[in-house]
Amino acid sequence: MASGGAVREVRSPAELEAAVAGVRAAAVHFWASWCEASKQMDEVFAHLAVDFPHAAFLRVEAEEQPEISEAHGVSAVPYVVFYKEGKIVDTLEGANPASLANKVAKVAGPASVAESAVPASLGVAAGPAVLENIQKMAQQNGSSAAESTNSGSKEDALNKRLEQLVNSHPVFLFMKGTPEQPRCGFSRKVVDILKQEGVKFGSFDILTDNDVREGMKKFSNWPTFPQLYCKGELLGGCDIVIAMHDSGELKDVFEEHNIPLKPQGSKNEEAGEPGSATDKGGAVAEPIRLTDAQKARLESLINSSPVMVFIKGTPEEPKCGFSGKLLHILKQENIPFSSFDILSDDEVRQGLKVFSNWPSYPQLYIKGELVGGSDIVMEMHKSGELKKVLSEKGVIPKESLEDRLKSLISSAPVMLFMKGTPDAPRCGFSSKVVNALKKEGVSFGSFDILSDEEVRQGLKTYSNWPTFPQLYYKSELIGGCDIILEMEKSGELKSTLSE
Repeated sequence: MASGGAVREVRSPAELEAAVAGVRAAAVHFWASWCEASKQMDEVFAHLAVDFPHAAFLRVEAEEQPEISEAHGVSAVPYVVFYKEGKIVDTLEGANPASLANKVAKVAGPASVAESAVPASLGVAAGPAVLENIQKMAQQNGSSAAESTNSGSKEDALNKRLEQLVNSHPVFLFMKGTPEQPRCGFSRKVVDILKQEGVKFGSFDILTDNDVREGMKKFSNWPTFPQLYCKGELLGGCDIVIAMHDSGELKDVFEEHNIPLKPQGSKNEEAGEPGSATDKGGAVAEPIRLTDAQKARLESLINSSPVMVFIKGTPEEPKCGFSGKLLHILKQENIPFSSFDILSDDEVRQGLKVFSNWPSYPQLYIKGELVGGSDIVMEMHKSGELKKVLSEKGVIPKESLEDRLKSLISSAPVMLFMKGTPDAPRCGFSSKVVNALKKEGVSFGSFDILSDEEVRQGLKTYSNWPTFPQLYYKSELIGGCDIILEMEKSGELKSTLSE
């Protein structure tokens, strides 16, 4: 049954199954009453139901219906699942009204209202009801941003804006001019390469905003433009992008990070010619063969240190964001390591891809075994697995649970152990504490206790506090949700956390 302009509440798996089976298109919004972002998205969702009356719009309270949530892999709210002909075809995580309107239009077809005036950011014929609400939300968000800028420093506001720009697209280019009209030769070259690679990318003309132009130099620690980012990490400028493109490494990086590619005029692809440099998975194919001497040299380099990292640049001056990110993790964990700059030796750079069957850099080895690149190392660092592997390999002394808890508690002056993350809390109590800290303007670190059962159980004993969230200041337990809210109400919270 279609929505007819109304959102229908779903209270059982059977009810959901029947609802999506009876319509051509359906959208299911998983929400929570304590989540402000959910409430905002729910308003947009309701307006979309009016504009697309022939689709079914269903709502599920995620925590009240755990069976439905788990079946759909819901780990944070708001979360929307899109059905077509009874099958899941897309999902959306987070509060993004424009993306929601786009995805609804994609599965449900054009809105019922003809010739709607649609902002370019939507790219679909959404009806006037949803557009009005999106504009209202945009104004509210703009007002909030202005208040934040006034209350905080200009530098913090600028950095937040730069971070949003960098992460606004999987591939993002800061350039002079626009992709259609580059205003410097270096920017033009990078644009041409991205078009040849067939990658979609966002861009920002730094000539239009001097704050962004000067701020990006400091933000990225890179003095010139253009600057190319992939998944929020700096790849480099024109020279590095050209070198990566010529070697095939740029394509490898895009494929490793699941960036869709549609190469323009690829002769190998169109004609099916043999001898292409890469196979479908991005791994280097066999035309490149290593000699015994080359293998021996690579083995010698890999085993020259218990922890060996092959990077672009040096630990003091990394020349790509992924290398910099990996180095930061190793330094943060106080792990002794050696490094090799693959930009200084093309034989090693190309040979190691074949030897390791790993198409991109950086590459981290522990006791001669490949661990992976920056994304894998970052996940291992977050979960605590990196230290575990290092201790198992005898590189660092084994850390006791008590020492690990002490290290986590002292990792930030204000430290919150919670369910979920500050951006996506997974329980109402955690959400309330996060909101209280943000309202008071308190910077804090956090740890998701749902990601590590050992920490979750161990902290209960260590703190002699049985529930979560738990807030610490300078390694001392302040308390849980009720205590934090009482301190906020009495005005004690900010003063206590700034002593």
